[in-house]
Amino acid sequence: MSSSSNPQVRTVAIGGFGAIGQKIAAALDAGIPGLRLVAVSARDVARAQTVMNTYRQPVPVLTLGELAQVADVVVECAPAEVFAALAEPALRAGRTLLVISVGALVARQAHYQALAQAHGASIIVATGALLGLDAVQAAAQGQIHSIRMVTRKPPQGLQGAPYLVANNISVDGLTSPKKVFEGNALDAVIGFPANVNVAAALGLAGVGPENTMIEIWADPSTERNNHTITVDADSASFTLTIANIPSENPKTGRITALSMIAALRKLGSVLRVGT
Repeated sequence: MSSSSNPQVRTVAIGGFGAIGQKIAAALDAGIPGLRLVAVSARDVARAQTVMNTYRQPVPVLTLGELAQVADVVVECAPAEVFAALAEPALRAGRTLLVISVGALVARQAHYQALAQAHGASIIVATGALLGLDAVQAAAQGQIHSIRMVTRKPPQGLQGAPYLVANNISVDGLTSPKKVFEGNALDAVIGFPANVNVAAALGLAGVGPENTMIEIWADPSTERNNHTITVDADSASFTLTIANIPSENPKTGRITALSMIAALRKLGSVLRVGT
């Protein structure tokens, strides 16, 4: 049963109210046809409420677990470590879950898919910072021989990543690019949960995270998050490159929030462009 009193309008709650969550909430507050913001969640409730009070239609600040009780669509843009606290209630309630922490999803993909299947929920992975997922998905309907992605980020965008800490890899004071990881996308998202959700999305779109190869570079010569994808398939061979401008959070590109907003607009649109 929908939690919206108007069947033509789907209610939306946002888990995470940082740089990305606030942009999505502001877009909903300004108006997206067919959708209505009803709640947000934040670690700093007082600060979130202060921001909310500037909106045209302020909404309550709830806990992550409460969002599924009030909304048809739950948007996840919180730290990866709290993914389960938001995702599990949403899926058990049969909601539509729009995720940004794709790495956390991939880490327990079978579990979350089974939950969604059992309760009539759905999981949407937005394109995020990665262009070309439609082309990768199309190629995957045939045979993909290989997919490789090379990511270059400013060193500060990688600082504190668990893989760097565990392997005692420093990115401080670099004067030239340094390769800090090479392996498959599944290992990449475990080692860099806040940095390379794009790798997880690419894996889901194509041949699976275990078969998607990733290089990660800390590059002091760039101010952008750069991703180059090379795909070799029986239907096409192509290379895609994007240079994302970081948001207020240097680990995330500005285009990520815009991608989530675009995915929400699709939900209420009679014309949907893209796979």
